[in-house]
Amino acid sequence: MSIQRILTSDGSHTLWNETLNAYYHSVNGALQESQSIYIDLGLKEAIRHYRLSLCSAPLTVFEMGFGTGLNALLTWLEAETAQVPVRYVTVEAHPLADELVGGLNYDGLLEIHRLLQLHEAVWERRVRLSPYFTLEKYQTRLQEFETSLQFDAIYYDAFAPSAQPELWEREVFEQLAALLKPNGNLTTYCSKSYVQRNLRAAGFTVEKHPGPKWKREVLRAIL
Repeated sequence: MSIQRILTSDGSHTLWNETLNAYYHSVNGALQESQSIYIDLGLKEAIRHYRLSLCSAPLTVFEMGFGTGLNALLTWLEAETAQVPVRYVTVEAHPLADELVGGLNYDGLLEIHRLLQLHEAVWERRVRLSPYFTLEKYQTRLQEFETSLQFDAIYYDAFAPSAQPELWEREVFEQLAALLKPNGNLTTYCSKSYVQRNLRAAGFTVEKHPGPKWKREVLRAIL
């Protein structure tokens, strides 16, 4: 699988997967995309409900596609800022090679040593990285992932429908709906009409929100 680093407009890297003909993030800004969609729209809303619930267990986040680890890193930083414990679970069918991770230029933008910790954490095991953040990475396809956990937030950061259309079908969203707690939310960058229809068919209520720079709208779906 041929993968190249690409510098995006906000100074952070994304990756280009030549095999799938797809980027890992927006070329208009990887960092701003992740922050806007998954943290500001998804995680912060989950934290609001979590605080109202007075729950003592960690807030749970599921990410489809660990990729560069950027979403996990931003979540770790936000968990410490908010002082809310987060249990972060993610699946990735094709983990990145070490040399790709080491060359990502989040140094100066974010805490690069934490990004390396995320990638160095062992797979298939729960790893405590701080008092506010634990990580579980599973090397598997989403369709084969099984867990007894339910989640406060789901980051749906799969490759674009043009690259992996099977990941945007109603059956996949039904699988995710079963993983979501009441008042939980699923956020994604993809707002295509048929994705909205498939989310609704799986039982979600779909909200359209303004996207990051050069992205007209993104989705937050709730049950």
